[in-house]
Amino acid sequence: MFAVIKTGGKQYKVAVNDVIKIEKLAGEAGETLTFDSVLMHGAGDNATVGTPMVSGAVVTGEIQEQF
Repeated sequence: MFAVIKTGGKQYKVAVNDVIKIEKLAGEAGETLTFDSVLMHGAGDNATVGTPMVSGAVVTGEIQEQF
């Protein structure tokens, strides 16, 4: 399963346990963030594409470090 999220004017394809670099997020290491701008989610032929966002979909992540 994957999702495409939008944050900071950019789009990121993410999946469970991915580590990605995102610019300019407020918070400290260890804090959890919720991304509610989900453009697409699913797996293979079962992907759901938003118009423009997928209604009710959220992705959560944890800040590993600030740089």
